[in-house]
Amino acid sequence: MTLVKPLPNLPFTLEPSLLKRWTVQEYHRISELGILDANERTELIAGQITLMAAKGTPHVTALRLLAAALDALLAEQPAFVSTQDPIQLDNFSEPEPDLAIVQGTVLDYTEDHPRPEQVYLVVEVADSTLKQDCEIKDKLYAQAGITEYWVLDLKNRQLHIFRNPTPTGYTNHLILSEPNQASPLAFPSCTLTLTSILPPVS
Repeated sequence: MTLVKPLPNLPFTLEPSLLKRWTVQEYHRISELGILDANERTELIAGQITLMAAKGTPHVTALRLLAAALDALLAEQPAFVSTQDPIQLDNFSEPEPDLAIVQGTVLDYTEDHPRPEQVYLVVEVADSTLKQDCEIKDKLYAQAGITEYWVLDLKNRQLHIFRNPTPTGYTNHLILSEPNQASPLAFPSCTLTLTSILPPVS
């Protein structure tokens, strides 16, 4: 008997034309049918079902700090803070950003997820996903017309602010370090100090 050695796992890229593009409706359907593992968090990005990175303690802490700060600042505003909930960008993309500031109230979205024109700000917290958040998702959100996009970089303790969306990406990319402050474009009086939304330095 001859033993055949398995081939090494060589990196390669499939042609985009060979990949099936899932629609949001199809994505929901296969989830309802239980085809996707209920223990794996996924999101639909440009027609592809992608696995979401596990969230470590610093990520969870930063998200809680950011959500609490924005909740307090927006208490009297016609908007609410949504965390880790879907946003339907188009027929092929339904990401679940770490945080978003959305128009209206929670009860306005009992039948449909928010769409780009209903979103003031999207925020991703980057622990191990900085490259994806700043080089892939930035283009996704810009193409959808999301007015403003932030990436909170935990490792470098910086805040990336993307503004002025175009079909090819954001034309304005600002990087803030401590002890700078930032305010969402839609709510300029709501000022956040960068240190206040980052986990304490151990």
